[in-house]
Amino acid sequence: MTAPAPEITDLNRPYWDGLAAGELRHLHCETCGHNWLPAREACPNCLASDPVWRPASGCGHVVSWVVYHKAYHDAFADRVPYDVTLVELDEGPRLLTNVVDSDAGRALAVGVPVELKIEREGDLALARFRLARNGGAT
Repeated sequence: MTAPAPEITDLNRPYWDGLAAGELRHLHCETCGHNWLPAREACPNCLASDPVWRPASGCGHVVSWVVYHKAYHDAFADRVPYDVTLVELDEGPRLLTNVVDSDAGRALAVGVPVELKIEREGDLALARFRLARNGGAT
């Protein structure tokens, strides 16, 4: 069974194109300096409507996580148990993802440094993370 796929739109296409090219991108407001994900047309901080895409360092830390022991979609049945983790990038944006070497969440703790690990599923590149080596340097 195929996993559910995101809806790729003109608004979020730079994010997905970046992952396909090996880079995690986030939106940046040149008016107030705020960075965010997911994509939206206006800055959630100051409502300026001219954001730009910037590459992220790929480094961040764990904010929170949950471990699924039941698959709520058939495509995930062979993955249980697996984590769904809230990662805050060093630049500020947060995203829901997986930490691929978390031992089903047992290796996670609030504040643990992680680094980007882009993985492919079919034609789609996904932003996943792994526990950081050398304290978060990539």
